[in-house]
Amino acid sequence: MALRFSARFTGLLAALVLAASATAQTFPAKPVKIIVGYPPGGSGDFLTRLLGDEMSKNLGVPVVTENRPGAGASIASDAVAKSPADGYTLLNSTNHAINKALYKKLPYDPDKDFAAVSRAATGPLVICVGNDVPIKTLKELIAYAKANPGKLFAAASGNGSSPHLASVQFEAAAGVKFTTVQFKGGGPAAQSLIAGDTQVMFATAPTVLGFIRGGRMRALAVTTRLASPAIPGIPGAEEAGLPGFDSSFSFGLYVPAGTPAPAIRRLHEAIVKSLAKPEVREKLAIQGMDPTPSASPEAFDAENRAEAPLWERLVRESGARVE
Repeated sequence: MALRFSARFTGLLAALVLAASATAQTFPAKPVKIIVGYPPGGSGDFLTRLLGDEMSKNLGVPVVTENRPGAGASIASDAVAKSPADGYTLLNSTNHAINKALYKKLPYDPDKDFAAVSRAATGPLVICVGNDVPIKTLKELIAYAKANPGKLFAAASGNGSSPHLASVQFEAAAGVKFTTVQFKGGGPAAQSLIAGDTQVMFATAPTVLGFIRGGRMRALAVTTRLASPAIPGIPGAEEAGLPGFDSSFSFGLYVPAGTPAPAIRRLHEAIVKSLAKPEVREKLAIQGMDPTPSASPEAFDAENRAEAPLWERLVRESGARVE
């Protein structure tokens, strides 16, 4: 009996090894789709399309982008969570811990429904003020906010968004309090700053760099400790007067849980090779982002788990909650 069981186990193991080898050799055999939970024109959409174009060259099949914006990217996340676990549908998203903390109920399980592939890009946010605000430096912003708690209106691009959470983190680090006004995206938030309806904004670089260069708003600092090579001419938070403050946004690629490991490794390899190209790095820099591929899918998963408590705390401190 024991011998028969051993033989069956050995045969099953051999079959699994052969199946994994076949998957590695044949994947991908059809087009790959990346779903992004943000509308066209933003940082997430730009990164998805750029990365998809480059990955298609490495994988030898088309890689198409599908936008499914709404509900803090949870619509896109749900679509990927319910897709076949075969490596042909990916999600470009921020850390799932944000929506887990933000939404009382989600149609998917952020902890169990995804397998990490790789981080893709990271970037700082830009701290801006309107032209009608008599503030020229970050130190002046902090001093004014301390002397006038709640009197500065901060434009945010949605509850739980990276700019919103960076603003919350800044308030805690600087010991100040803004009155936050939520808008449906970075574009409307920027327009409110230009119009003078709000006075402060934390924004992704593509949203505001054109306005800054056009003299329609002022940049005080980026939200990372040091200045970013991707956004020259704007000081880091430490140089500008707030040591210890460091906040950034990032995007990463995920597949449905249960996707075969060989397919995940093949996708990770394609992402790493794509982000290593100088022309890709240059295009990301124009958007204020740096390529930051993970060393492995396992490393990306570990990074996400390590960061989760921070995101959960920031959402909790922000008071943001979506029923």
